[in-house]
Amino acid sequence: MDALSGALAETKAGQGRLDLDAVFLAQYARIARVIARVIHDPARAEELAVEVFLKWARDGKARQGDAAPWLYRTAVRMALNELRRQARQNRYEGLAGLFRRSPATPEELHAAREEQRRVRGLLNALGRRQAELLVLRSQGLSYEELAAALNLNPASVGTLLGRAQRAFRKEYLERYGTE
Repeated sequence: MDALSGALAETKAGQGRLDLDAVFLAQYARIARVIARVIHDPARAEELAVEVFLKWARDGKARQGDAAPWLYRTAVRMALNELRRQARQNRYEGLAGLFRRSPATPEELHAAREEQRRVRGLLNALGRRQAELLVLRSQGLSYEELAAALNLNPASVGTLLGRAQRAFRKEYLERYGTE
């Protein structure tokens, strides 16, 4: 967090910028939760959340009025990129014969993990905007918040969300056959 403190102190010196400490304190936990819901690794999610805030401070986004939409959009994109990175890593390890051995788990835990793996794979297969819409909506964001976070017309959020849900369902049925 030292890098974040340094970035916050640097950015505070400029005129017309938001109070970065206040934005960080108000948004950090929620940004970390959004990322954790996607990647299912709370420690890595916290690291990525810090990276989101560093990018925000470094890129000069702190000069803009409302930080939340930019932060949410960037958090979802970083989380999806992390999923893709993990998928590539797993694919390469599989090709190299480096299979991870996990201890036997109860049947319910295994089924839940398998379903999570399926959902992550499906999110990877969808378009970026559709995946972002579904992830942010699953976090409880309203249509207005979705529109602000993804730079969409508020009147079209419902239609776009419906299309994303249908695309997700169609892809799921094609891959796995049952709902």
